[in-house]
Amino acid sequence: MSVRSLNAQVHAYKKIFASGEIQKTYQSLVGVVQNLRTEFHKLYKGEFSVANVQHGYIDFTYFYLQTDYLKKHKLKLAVVLNHQQAHFEIWLLGQTKDVQVDYWEKLKGEKWVKEDVMPEYSIFEIVMLANPDFDNPTKLSESIHCAFEVLKKAIFATLKAYE
Repeated sequence: MSVRSLNAQVHAYKKIFASGEIQKTYQSLVGVVQNLRTEFHKLYKGEFSVANVQHGYIDFTYFYLQTDYLKKHKLKLAVVLNHQQAHFEIWLLGQTKDVQVDYWEKLKGEKWVKEDVMPEYSIFEIVMLANPDFDNPTKLSESIHCAFEVLKKAIFATLKAYE
């Protein structure tokens, strides 16, 4: 397999950006996540602290959620827009790589946890909404919140079972 030079890659990169479409789409998607973050902040006030949206990379846009329980165990949840798949995920993350490895080892038998290899950035990643309708913000928001409610209960029950 031949590896293209960085100059060849940059040429392709510039072509992709030339129309301006990718920039507009990216900003629109970041806006969707920012709106979701605002909703989560309002809906879960008192239950979760909700961090600001992180969007420095083109592959993921996300925000963290944390409860006292998660903080005590050096964990946090993230609502993630996976740009490559154009879907939403929920991740369980450790405060440090050591915490992530420890929980990944502990939770290996669970349905969400890949037994063969730990994800690069998290303990596990669950697809929350596989086919979001970005043209219908109300439906998108309702679907995310509904999926989050179900998953948060299951995640906390699983974590507490391993205490």
